Amino acid sequence: MLAELVERTRILAGASQNVSLSISLRFQSKAIATLVKALLWEDACKSVMSSAVRNCPFVKKSKRTMNHQLSLEELWNALPSEERVFDPDLLPELPVVARHYLEHAIAPGTRLASAVRLRMHGEIKLGTWLPFTAEQVIHRDRGMIWRATVRKNGIPIHGSDRIVDGEGSMQWKLFGLFSVMKASGPDITRSTLGRVQVESIWLPSLFCHSDLAWTETDSSHLHARLTLWGEVADLDFMLEKTGQIKTTAISRWGNPERGAFHFVNFGGIVEEEGTFEGYTIPTRIRAGWYFGTDRFESGGEFFRASIDGATFR
Repeated sequence: MLAELVERTRILAGASQNVSLSISLRFQSKAIATLVKALLWEDACKSVMSSAVRNCPFVKKSKRTMNHQLSLEELWNALPSEERVFDPDLLPELPVVARHYLEHAIAPGTRLASAVRLRMHGEIKLGTWLPFTAEQVIHRDRGMIWRATVRKNGIPIHGSDRIVDGEGSMQWKLFGLFSVMKASGPDITRSTLGRVQVESIWLPSLFCHSDLAWTETDSSHLHARLTLWGEVADLDFMLEKTGQIKTTAISRWGNPERGAFHFVNFGGIVEEEGTFEGYTIPTRIRAGWYFGTDRFESGGEFFRASIDGATFR
């Protein structure tokens, strides 16, 4: 019975690329009760077995838990010390638009952060728009973890998208117990890199590095080329005269058509911004595939997020 119920729960792909977390959860009340009982029973069995194995003198203990994945907390705490502060007078020669952006995004005297931790809520389109809550850490040197809970008909699916130390993956579990989707590999890694490159606007200190190349095409369009997490990123921005970001876009590796992976226009529209600890960042954003075309509005948009809080280190 349990295997049949779990088999009916499908997540076709991950949230980082509008993967259709298309979960058919049309349970009757009796089926839900049966599933919950089964989950509790299996959880109890797992606890007993885990304790037995752990205490068995014949089982060789590994130096580290097998398949250990860095947690969000571990990523947040794995930070180098950074004592530099933002001083507009020390910025190298920059295009006017780039200087406006940095002076708008970072208050003078603000410590240049190595990471940001975000709390957010919003909607993600997985066939239909579903609510989610999430925490996210973006780390300057090691990558990103997005830990979220999506709800379908009130039933929680817990999961994460990540790119840490050059390896991308995603995993989602029904009730936080049963794996219903797991993916990794070169294509997932490359696509997740594209996602976090767009989301680098939540950590403006990334754009203060001397190896970054800025170009501007006019008074409101700016291009940045820099290396983020081992891959060259080409980011395009549209800005207000004040320096506030209106849109951000890249050519991102993905497969929104469910076929072979290829480069697709991807981007986001910034609708609101807010200031936290000296950083002014987007606080409401809409994002998706086919950015800059009619397909974005008709089917490419899949992510809407509002930032509830941001902490910088």
